[in-house]
This record gives sequence, structure tokens and C-alpha cells, in this order.
Amino acid sequence: MEDPRDPFPLTLPLMFDDKHGNNGLGSKLEDVESNHHQASTSSSSFFKTCFNGLNALSGVGILSVPYALASGGWLSLILFFTLALAAFYSGLLIQRCMDYDSNIRTYPDIGERAFGNKGRILVSIAMYTELYLVSAGFLILEGDNLYNLFPGVGFEVAGLAISGKQCFVLIVALVILPSVWLDNLSLLSYVSASGVLASAIILCSILWTGAFDGVGFHQEGTPINWSGIPTAVSLYAFCYCAHPVFPTLYTSMKNKHQFSNVLLLCFVICTVSYASMAVFGYLMFGSGVQSQITLNLPTGKLSSKVAIYTTLVNPIAKYALMVTPIVDAVKNGFPCFLNKRLFGLLIGTTLVISSVIVALAVPFFASLMSLVGAFLSVTASIILPCLCYLKISGIYRTFNCEVVALVGIILMGVAVTTIGTYTSVLEIIGNLKI
Repeated sequence: MEDPRDPFPLTLPLMFDDKHGNNGLGSKLEDVESNHHQASTSSSSFFKTCFNGLNALSGVGILSVPYALASGGWLSLILFFTLALAAFYSGLLIQRCMDYDSNIRTYPDIGERAFGNKGRILVSIAMYTELYLVSAGFLILEGDNLYNLFPGVGFEVAGLAISGKQCFVLIVALVILPSVWLDNLSLLSYVSASGVLASAIILCSILWTGAFDGVGFHQEGTPINWSGIPTAVSLYAFCYCAHPVFPTLYTSMKNKHQFSNVLLLCFVICTVSYASMAVFGYLMFGSGVQSQITLNLPTGKLSSKVAIYTTLVNPIAKYALMVTPIVDAVKNGFPCFLNKRLFGLLIGTTLVISSVIVALAVPFFASLMSLVGAFLSVTASIILPCLCYLKISGIYRTFNCEVVALVGIILMGVAVTTIGTYTSVLEIIGNLKI
């Protein structure tokens, strides 16, 4: 039986090996939306687990890494690789935590095993808040890029002027809303699984724009910009926020001893992709690179249109998959409602409306994602795995090199969270005053 306290369907892999006929993949995808955990246990091969891991790590963060590099300067790449290494190590710690207790199946289970019900609540809050803010970030991203393509759009309602970006946020929300009402998200799961391909297409399109469409790679940049380091590190951290998915990827594997190799391959590929985008984007546009590199691209070029339209399609498909776990969590939190279907529609609609309000009130993609990266991604992907491993393993009672390393990583995470959150909030407040 599934745990009603942890309705997090997105943690299940989107691809499985089929041993039971041609309809196996379809039934497994239905299990994703139904939370039938046992049906998908130990069914994924090394290759398909790698694909799911890459899909989890590949996200909209690739659009902001050039801006992050421009904010911190060339030497901030050292911090980027440090964060990548820390995130990889914390992923291995999640595997170790699960090896201590075979009953652990999800990320909140790890929090509960370490710190009881309070640990589960803390982990769940971090997960759901991150999902909610990222879904709001999707709307901002869509509004920014559509306005870049069609700058003259806008209308007036009852004497209230609605600008182009706000107009597109509302339009995209209306397009997305029916997908939130769906009970079966299997089709969107397929589209969401294209995140790896989408990231590759965006990277290749932008490289083509720089090499062959007259932009070039001529900007020199600055060695380091101390004032921009907090923003840079926060955006770098946002790229590595897939840790809540790792427990289910681990339980889904046939050969679980290969999971560390899966993590290594996924982190190497994604880190190379993120770093390549950051370096080439910075060389192309220098300090003028915007919060989403697609906003810098010349819209008249075919390669630019491919990158922009690929950027637009993926978040629309992923939005429903992002908010569905929140809807299920709220529904399971109020079992007194007999009509779960109607209640789910109400919650889904409310989430869309509220995320639209957030997107319109705080239309600053980089600042919002920087806040998510500093406050939530670092907490969920670096600090909590280290704390949970220290508690579950009991090694905090001894003094050795690993304990020193774990304490060092935790202190680094706390510093990034504190400074990054403070800087992000100040940026948002400052932008609101303009």
C-alpha cells in the first residue's frame, strides 16, 4: 500500500523495462499517476534509470547559467563545480540512507527515518514549495519569451491596461489549466520525458547561433564579480534540485549496486551541459546576457526560433506534472471531502490562479529561481541528505574525515542558503520598487 502522507507521483520514473507484454509501458505510466509503487519496483535497467536521472536533472536552469556566470565572473565556475560535487556526494548519501532501511521508498521516508514525523514534514514542505515556485517560474519564462517574439501584444479590460508579458502569462495559464484537471497524465509524462532532448536542442541551437548566425564568441567577461557571487551560486544550485526523485530511481533499478554509476554518469553529462551553456552564452553576450539566454537571441534566425520554441513547449507540458503532487497532498490532507474529483479540480484551479498571481507580482525569473535555488534546492539537495545520513548512520558519534567533510558541506550549504536567500529577497524587493 502507498503511504497517504506522501502523495508524490512525480518521483516515479517515466520509463521502465517491459517484461510482461506490449502494454507494459502504458500500464507502468498509469502507475505513475496512481502511485502504485509496488508495481514498478526493481524494473528499470541501467540505461533507462540513467535517462530518468538525466531528465530529472535537465531543466530550465540551463537557460539561466550564462546569466549566473555573468553575475559571478569566470572564477565563479569553481563554485559551480564545487556545488556539483557536493550534490553528487549527497545523492550517494541518499543511497546509503536507503541501504540502512529497506522500508524507505521516498525522500520524505528518509526524513521520517532520521527525525521522525517532523523530518517528514520538513522534507515534504521543501519539496512542495519548490514545485510550486518552479511552476510559477514556468509562467514567467513563458511570458518573457512570448513577449520577446511578439512585443506588440497587449490589451485593455475595463480601463485596465494589461501589458504584453502579463497578457502572455494569462494566456499560457488558460492553455495550461485543462491539463491540471486531467486524471491521467500519461501523455504529458511522455512529453516531460523529452526534457533531456529539449536541453540538447536548446544548447545546440544556441551554439549554432553563436557560430554561424553572426553573434560570435567575442566577449571577454570579468574574472570575478564579488557582489554577484550570491546570485551566481544560487542559480547554480537550482540546476541540481533533483534529489527528491533519487530514492524512487534507486528502488526502481534491477541492479541497485549500479546506482552510484548512474549518478556519476548523469551528473557528469548534466554538469558538462550546464557548464558549456554558461561558458558559450557568456562568450556570446558578455555582461549583457539576460536572465534567460533565449531573450538575447536574434528572433529572425531559424536556430534562435528552434531554441525559443523548444523552451516554450517543455514548461507547458511539465506544469501539470509539477502541481499534481501538491493537489494530491492537499486531497489526502482533507479526507472528509467525499467528491475527490471535484475537490481536486478546485485545488488545481486554485494553484494555477495563485501561481499566476505570483508570476504577475514577482515577474523576475532570475531572482525567483535564485530564491528557489538558495532557499529550497540547497536545503533539499545538500543540507538535508547530509543531516539525515549523519542521524541514520550514527557516524556523528565518532570523529573521522567523513564527518568533517559532512559538517563542512552542511556549513557551506547553510552559508549559501543564508546569503543567497537574503540577496534574492533584496533583489526582488529592489525590482518591485523600480
